[in-house]
Amino acid sequence: MKGFGGGGMAQLMKQANQMQLKMKKTQEEIGKQEFTGTSGGGAVTAVVTGDNKLVSVKFNPDVFKSGDAEMLEEMVVSATNDALKLAKDTMAKEMEKITGGMGIPGMF
Repeated sequence: MKGFGGGGMAQLMKQANQMQLKMKKTQEEIGKQEFTGTSGGGAVTAVVTGDNKLVSVKFNPDVFKSGDAEMLEEMVVSATNDALKLAKDTMAKEMEKITGGMGIPGMF
């Protein structure tokens, strides 16, 4: 059985560096993407970027007819969390493709 000496270790380091570059590129690409979440059957729509920045919140005009501010607040939070979860899940799936399912601590 061969050890990690000589070329084996160099090859392993090269592969690790390539994986790291792919991961960084993927994180940057997903960071620029927008993800949409909704709540209240489409009454509220939130858009976030892959790097967790809120871009916009839109309301169906009918949502204001209820006059229930607390419900509207909850729908905004829910729609935003929905979009953030989609962004996080997308990042995790893309990283898994790169790492082959290896759990890398601190990645997400």
